[in-house]
Amino acid sequence: MNRKIAIVTGASRGLGRNTALKLAAKGVDVILTYRSQQGEAAAVVAEIERLGGRAVALPLDVGVSAGFPAFAATVRAVLGSHWQREQFDYLVNNAGIGIHAGFSETSEAQFDQLVNIQFKGVFFLTQALLPLMANGGRIVNISTGLTRFALPGYAAYASMKGAVEVLTRYLAKELGSRGIAVNAVAPGAIETDFGGGVVRDNADINALLASQTALGRVGLPDDIGGVIASLLSDDNRWINAQRIEASGGMFL
Repeated sequence: MNRKIAIVTGASRGLGRNTALKLAAKGVDVILTYRSQQGEAAAVVAEIERLGGRAVALPLDVGVSAGFPAFAATVRAVLGSHWQREQFDYLVNNAGIGIHAGFSETSEAQFDQLVNIQFKGVFFLTQALLPLMANGGRIVNISTGLTRFALPGYAAYASMKGAVEVLTRYLAKELGSRGIAVNAVAPGAIETDFGGGVVRDNADINALLASQTALGRVGLPDDIGGVIASLLSDDNRWINAQRIEASGGMFL
């Protein structure tokens, strides 16, 4: 029986890395992307191979949509050379950046960067890869708890993620005829290097967010990767077009 194959963007570290490893532990092979951290991406590939899986790391800048056709062609070639397959099964649109700036101080350049990476990239990368996705496949788009609760400094970032959540529903509707389910996972505050590692490294902010979370702590990558891997499993095949928040109960 052929193993499932997932593409996870931005999987050299953080939530993407954890997702790739959780998928591998469930018997899913992974094509992971990285922008600049080739060494870290290679380490993820090695770890997946230690788990008995197969993985390939490919460079990709999700903020430059002009490169997506060439990336799709590379994916097609890799599927053939490494798996003797023409299609993959799962897509996790995870890659992104965080910019913290008040509404009045947000520059047009910052806004455009967020659009290109967080929304335009998700839209057109998914479009470019759809011809290679198997019918009955699944897509998970990464959103944020900040689309439900508002914290100053994230107006632009959260707006892009809100657009991704709307896109998720439209994709579910339009791809339903192919049996492709599309959902969004919205993490709360997580201890990673995202946004400069502020949640992980600033003890005061960490404690404040923990105090506003029902489970009494901020999240860890292990709290998110398993949610995504579970959504992609057959156990959750009937979940579609949903925003699933994984925040431990923040700001209830």
